[in-house]
Amino acid sequence: MTHIEKRLRQVLHRAQRIVALTGAGISAESGVPTFRDAQTGYWEQFDPGELATPEAFRRNPRRVWAWYAQRRRLAEQAQPNAGHRALVDWERQLGGLRVVTQNVDGLHQRAGSQQVTELHGNIHRDRVFEGAVDGASDAPELPRCPCSGGLLRPDVVWFGEALPEGTVEAAVAAVREADLVLSVGTSSLVQPAASLPLEALERDIPVLEVNREPTPLTPVADWSLRGSAGEILPALVGAATEAV
Repeated sequence: MTHIEKRLRQVLHRAQRIVALTGAGISAESGVPTFRDAQTGYWEQFDPGELATPEAFRRNPRRVWAWYAQRRRLAEQAQPNAGHRALVDWERQLGGLRVVTQNVDGLHQRAGSQQVTELHGNIHRDRVFEGAVDGASDAPELPRCPCSGGLLRPDVVWFGEALPEGTVEAAVAAVREADLVLSVGTSSLVQPAASLPLEALERDIPVLEVNREPTPLTPVADWSLRGSAGEILPALVGAATEAV
């Protein structure tokens, strides 16, 4: 059982508006490989940075779609873990919990979370690719929009692209209104997500980090608990909901 000290227990009891910022660590516990860990077998010869760009899609949409088809299969085979389910329990029992995730696998929604802001999109959705694609007319097997006939691409954020409109603003607004911010399984390196806990700290909103390893957030967070989300988050929910 994770030890939860007295002041943290008090914050957990009082918290009514919680933001849980989640990253690759929580999905890794479900067997979803991290972005670079997905480079296995045939894909070991490619840098993800050479596949997850609009330029790569323009040059070779078949290759990019093949890579994302593999990543989709891995995400579909994965199941939400105890960490995902704990956030759902927290939301259902206490309300006021919003998930802001860097993950694109949809596991939070599959677990049952109702309030989810996806900063980097969702790998299970498609959208029309804007711009010309080399050899698109020679690739009839690739998915196309039934309305416009335009070539579809995964609805995720690629290198060099802006985040989906309104997502950062929604995340910042939620953090500013929170009385507790969780940072779960994220490296605290990728912007703009890495700035969200700092936004909270600047406003004297408590920040609790849950991670297997130290991160740049560790020295400044109010609490930093070492371990897996699947172990620690259920213990936090138990502390938040137990009789005072």
